Amino acid sequence: MKNFFLLVLALALIPSSISAQEITEIADAVKDITIVDILKKGGYVMGALVILSIFTLILVLLYFLTLRRSTIVTNKFMNASEAMIRKRDYLGLIAYCHRRGEAVSRVTQKTLDFLTKNPSASQPEIREVAESEGNRQAGILTQRISYLADIGGIAPMVGLLGTVIGMIKSFMEIANGNIEGAKQLELAQGVWEALITTAAGLVISIIAMTFYSYFRGRVQRHTAELEAASTHILALVGSQLPQNHGTVSMATSQPLQDDYPMGDAR
Repeated sequence: MKNFFLLVLALALIPSSISAQEITEIADAVKDITIVDILKKGGYVMGALVILSIFTLILVLLYFLTLRRSTIVTNKFMNASEAMIRKRDYLGLIAYCHRRGEAVSRVTQKTLDFLTKNPSASQPEIREVAESEGNRQAGILTQRISYLADIGGIAPMVGLLGTVIGMIKSFMEIANGNIEGAKQLELAQGVWEALITTAAGLVISIIAMTFYSYFRGRVQRHTAELEAASTHILALVGSQLPQNHGTVSMATSQPLQDDYPMGDAR
């Protein structure tokens, strides 16, 4: 299929005055072309596209490994934080949050930091701090996957640049005159070589945008889970506040028990 496509493209770009023998030579040349040869024909611009494709692959693998629910919220953290909030062991919970990797732990930590330093703060003020940190964590998730969208926009432009450069070379041959016979074959070859970079750029862009759409949906689900978990934590904290928003008693931070091991985010 690949060789057939290249043959049709080459024949379409060659003047009708070409002989049958020259057409046979083109068919034989196309038949021996491999994928590696096609990439080499793309010139220096193809090197940039290869780098973009490798970068896309790395990002996709990285997002599959890191964009998981366990990096946003875990049942273990929610159970532990709920128990310590009910005991009003806020300092102990802050220390526990420092040793966790979930996004919701960052929200909890910022909220309790503000509460311990401002014990007379009202619930709207505490809620504003929690929402601010929650929005920041959601923004981090969204910003991470935006690199795939950037590649999806850059790759076709790089491919088009390679095509323009190749077309310029082909028309320079025309401007120099003497394009009869073998020169016609060189001109046709220059044109389809130029189109290789555009095709490669479009393939990279399609792959990058496809995975971007997939990970964007995953980020939206994780953001909703982060919002729900943060709201739950905030409601628990609010239920422990004195009605007059006076001084909040802080239990002395106790060493965490073995059932909250350090660094286990699963």
